[in-house]
Amino acid sequence: MLQGHVFHSFTRVDQRGHGLYIYSQFMGGQAAAVFLFLTGITFGLGIDRRADLPPMRRVFAALKRARYLFLLAILFRLQLFITGWGHTRPGDLLQVDVLNLMGVTTALLSVVALAPDRAARFRWAALAGALMAGLAPVITDADTSAIPAFLRDYLVPGVWFSIFPWGAFLAFGLACGSMIPEVPGDAWSRVTQWGALCGFALILLGIYCSQLPFSIYPSAEFWLDSPALIACKMGTTLLLAAGAFLWTEYLNPAPSFVRLLGRTSLAVYWVHIELVYGNTLWFFKERLQPWESVVACLGVIAAMVAMSWAIHRFRPAWKSLTARANDAQPA
Repeated sequence: MLQGHVFHSFTRVDQRGHGLYIYSQFMGGQAAAVFLFLTGITFGLGIDRRADLPPMRRVFAALKRARYLFLLAILFRLQLFITGWGHTRPGDLLQVDVLNLMGVTTALLSVVALAPDRAARFRWAALAGALMAGLAPVITDADTSAIPAFLRDYLVPGVWFSIFPWGAFLAFGLACGSMIPEVPGDAWSRVTQWGALCGFALILLGIYCSQLPFSIYPSAEFWLDSPALIACKMGTTLLLAAGAFLWTEYLNPAPSFVRLLGRTSLAVYWVHIELVYGNTLWFFKERLQPWESVVACLGVIAAMVAMSWAIHRFRPAWKSLTARANDAQPA
């Protein structure tokens, strides 16, 4: 994600056909898919923890999670608008990014909490993901001119993230998160192996379908709305999950900068967007050669690792300090 955004913001426009830039954007898009998938997993686990509640209370709890994500998205856009004053427009406040997509998609998928058990939640979520991916080319071809532009961006595949097809990754994550509690602790190695095999199968299926001389859709663009792209990215996500399992189970380096970034992912996302797309590093915007963008990537990644380390290092001290301050307050 970090390198994808750095390349997108800093690389010269006339150099965007370079192999380094194309590869960086593919991997950057994969990061978004992983981000959505993991959000879906935590969403599914959250629903499962409330399985003893009545169905409608489970739905309301899920909607509260969606509200939290959407409020974060609004604060994020507002902060970028204020810090970019002079280079921003009022319409930027309505721009759809991955946080907006998370909020809206989790709200739509909250109905999955009505499912009576984990298996049903898995089926409902998987079906929702398949529909979001499969209907994307249909939504692209549909006449949506009557829908206000800021709402259309949430639905119609285009420049920004949209429910069709990007919401599919969150739905598939919800399906997986619904079944994780069913996996015994000693079975994860076998589950990971099957996940890797499914990943390979999805990638091969996506490549095969993308190269067929015919299609069930009147038109479908692979990099925009094709279900084949979702299959490839979902397969890659499963392979990355298998790699992450091997890394943590058998290598498990400590301290791990990857783990640090993961534990502070929201702060990393928020701060690096301001650095890369805000006014802080304006003198790099669309001015770097591809190899110069590589150096900029390394600098931004190093800065984010340092910030993550600082948060991890000083958070316990801050909590202890505030706890002591609270204890010192008179009753």
